[in-house]
Amino acid sequence: MNKSESEQAVVLVSGASSGIGEAICRLLIEQDYRVIALARNQPRLQQLADELGADCFPLVVDVTDARAVANLRQELPESFRDIGVLVNNAGHDTGGRRNFDEGSAEQWCDIIETNVQGTIRLTHALIDGMLSRGSGHIVNLGSIAGLKPYATGTAYVSSKFAIHGFSETLRLDYAGRGIRVSEILPGLVRSGFAQQRLGDERQAQDFYDSFEQCLQAEDVADTVLYALQQPRHVEIAQLVVIPVF
Repeated sequence: MNKSESEQAVVLVSGASSGIGEAICRLLIEQDYRVIALARNQPRLQQLADELGADCFPLVVDVTDARAVANLRQELPESFRDIGVLVNNAGHDTGGRRNFDEGSAEQWCDIIETNVQGTIRLTHALIDGMLSRGSGHIVNLGSIAGLKPYATGTAYVSSKFAIHGFSETLRLDYAGRGIRVSEILPGLVRSGFAQQRLGDERQAQDFYDSFEQCLQAEDVADTVLYALQQPRHVEIAQLVVIPVF
């Protein structure tokens, strides 16, 4: 999608209230896209929309709520309903970085529910509109954890392997029908994610500090923009992004 096309494009970004999602929203607004910022945190979404202006519409939806996701277009103003780009970013690893037996089945299933089923629900809710227009772009935020597993990440790693397979197969389903599918696979990103996972700000800070280098949320946002701004005959299938030490 080139710059002239971006001026008319409506992008829905899930998990938009903080971290990578927020960075994506900010960058896309700067690049003349119109953005639907979707998340559960209403106060933070409203604050973001107030900062970014009329081209950012805050939409409070929990991606684990099947009915809310299926009906989300009804909550949008008419000018935001033709969604041409979906950025599936919502996800968490709350309670992670523990051996499988140290967490409950409910905790692990909740990670899958948000990271995988939430992605499937949002994509399914928007795919018909893309097909009817004969164009669209789905960007899924995966992880290098979806290529190489690590200990103490059973549920999270499983979710990212699932996103990888979903992205690959979705691309095959819609090849030749005007819908591009890109998967962004970042390495470690310094954001609020570790605090959400560990439930402690100090532990989260120590976790990031234990690595020689981390990506920033803005680095990942740049890769999403790069995928979107390629000409129509170019599809960024996978983009692996890692910090350089």
